[in-house]
Amino acid sequence: MVTTTSAEPTATRSRAGAALILTAAVAIAIALNAVVAAVAIATGAPAAYGPLTPPAFGLFTALGVAAGWVGWSLVTRRAKDPRRMLSILVPLVTVASFVPDVLLLALGFIPGTTTGAVIALMVMHVVVVAVAVPAFALASRTR
Repeated sequence: MVTTTSAEPTATRSRAGAALILTAAVAIAIALNAVVAAVAIATGAPAAYGPLTPPAFGLFTALGVAAGWVGWSLVTRRAKDPRRMLSILVPLVTVASFVPDVLLLALGFIPGTTTGAVIALMVMHVVVVAVAVPAFALASRTR
């Protein structure tokens, strides 16, 4: 029995392939953020500080990667020049993600907030971006 396949490459990586890449990105980012949290606690942040606990940073890491993927997908599908648009949006969104942390430091609306803890949260945002952006590029790359 002979089967034939199309000579045309698939436009994008399969959904399963993209999902695997994104799942790996979430796992890697959570692991790296666990290291950031451990360093922050070792250097004086409260050990029981909610945002530095695995359930909190794990959830927000996964949500950040998911939201980033939605934005990345929209830009790559709709922008005239996706590469240029992403080179503007990624740094802009990263800096914008610091706003809640700055407000947290200024207002202290979570008990136990310290400067070190807030710096760790900001570093976590950078970790997510540093892991997610290459994963997004890989997940959206054509086969």
